[in-house]
Amino acid sequence: MPIPHPDGDYAITTMYSVPDDAWYLELDQVSGQRTLVLAIVPDEDPGREPTVCLTPGKDDHDIPYAVMRWFMDQVDAEIRNSRGWMTLRPEVVDVIRGLRQEHLGVIADEHLPPVLAELRAAVPGADLADVMLHAFGRGPDGRIL
Repeated sequence: MPIPHPDGDYAITTMYSVPDDAWYLELDQVSGQRTLVLAIVPDEDPGREPTVCLTPGKDDHDIPYAVMRWFMDQVDAEIRNSRGWMTLRPEVVDVIRGLRQEHLGVIADEHLPPVLAELRAAVPGADLADVMLHAFGRGPDGRIL
């Protein structure tokens, strides 16, 4: 569902591309039903940076500063939400990335005990909560957050 800008002339559509492992945020002109700006936020590979692209079109379109600022604030929030774990220590990032690739961000309750036991042996206790949260959306006790 698009997020409308308060003035009603623009909206943001957010979608996830599985093949790209990235979130796509589109700034759309509502009346013209066209995408003006596209932001791509990869969420699996720390080596890939977010990008913002102006979409080509027949007509130039002036985007009001307040609208562009609103869009970039939404992009910034998506970057923080989906890439926040990438700012952790490199060895923790490697563990999280490996778990996300192996389990695709989800783990069934019956598979959790052996994985949790391996993590407790391999990851310092201070990092266990971050690893569980960012790999599975769970706390160190296995509860879904």
